[in-house]
Amino acid sequence: MNTILHIDFDSFFASVEQQFNPTLRGKPIGVTAATSRSAVVAASREAKKYGVKGGSSSKDAFLVCPGLILVPAHFVRYFEISKKFLLICRKYSPFIEVFSIDELFMDITATSHLFGGVDNLIKNIKLEIKEKIGEYITVSVGVSYNKMLAKMASGMDKPDGVTKITKENVDEIYKKAELTDICGIGPRIAERLNRMGIRNLLQLRTLPEATLIAEFGPHEAGFLQDVAYARDNTEVVSFGHSPVTKSVGRNYNLPKNEYDSIKILQNIFELCEEVTIKLRKLGKKARLVGMSLHGNTTVGKRKTYKAYFDTGREMFEALFGPKPVLPKELTYVRQISVWVGMLSDSNLITKSLFDIDEKNENLTKIVDSINEKFGDHTIRNGFLLTAPKLTTVPNGFLADRLERKELTKLY
Repeated sequence: MNTILHIDFDSFFASVEQQFNPTLRGKPIGVTAATSRSAVVAASREAKKYGVKGGSSSKDAFLVCPGLILVPAHFVRYFEISKKFLLICRKYSPFIEVFSIDELFMDITATSHLFGGVDNLIKNIKLEIKEKIGEYITVSVGVSYNKMLAKMASGMDKPDGVTKITKENVDEIYKKAELTDICGIGPRIAERLNRMGIRNLLQLRTLPEATLIAEFGPHEAGFLQDVAYARDNTEVVSFGHSPVTKSVGRNYNLPKNEYDSIKILQNIFELCEEVTIKLRKLGKKARLVGMSLHGNTTVGKRKTYKAYFDTGREMFEALFGPKPVLPKELTYVRQISVWVGMLSDSNLITKSLFDIDEKNENLTKIVDSINEKFGDHTIRNGFLLTAPKLTTVPNGFLADRLERKELTKLY
């Protein structure tokens, strides 16, 4: 029988802030996005006791916890700690699947005996986290015979706990567990099940397959039946496999509704620069470009070009032409999305016969190397001199292909 661990950091973002700033320890803190203090993206253990939740507005958070301390997020720091965590876990099994920036699955079926058994292996990992990452950062661990149950188990004894779900105790746990304790069952699905008389996971077994299909459709019905009988045959997919990149994009929420067209265009240009920097680091060029602007209304655009491109200027001009003007129907903009698709490996694309193209390509490489050495935005386009300096940071789900590719280097 397989032995799968799901290891989940406890209040990760907030714990990291408390680890690096000891004056915050023991206090209720809310971590906010770097560009805005209007939303709490993560809460510390102390804040959670008051009812502060990640994703809540700062206004609502202060209502339940007037003494809440807001601190800006440091996503690059979180990503670096996540990589240290991976290096620790890699010593105990080659079969590790990164689920998000603060959690992973580990298949220790073939390796636990090398470290004195499951309990001793988990103890060693926790000790290494304390020694190499920080004493204020802890993890909770779920142990089971499949990934679904291991993830469920990791949330049952937080913080710093270890929970095991076996074939012998799964029914008893299912009687007590909430429907939403299973990853994949959200509040809306749970509410519909409640209306059908289902209050816990064990009761799911009482619903015939036909009834589930009639209510949820064949796909969701199949998933719910697997949940009911604690079935999950998905394997742990190693982070050593480099992901296939089909598109590269960037979304950005402006700090406020922006009415100044020049500032909006500067932000769009800056995001085009970010997207194409990723393209070059991935060794790709694109032919398809797209954009979506959300404000008083939503406008979008996509276009396919004959020639491949990999610079921000080319991408921006593909969207707006040489004389950029925003659509007249836009009074203000709050959210910007830009993306590229139809990618190809740069080394497979026929090189231009024109000398100027080769010179521009060499200049781009020089600018990249300077920015890599001295920091983002050391050299930037003249149009952006008065624009805010935006930089892509790792997100909680590590959805960015470049971040995933960086992780494969650790394998």
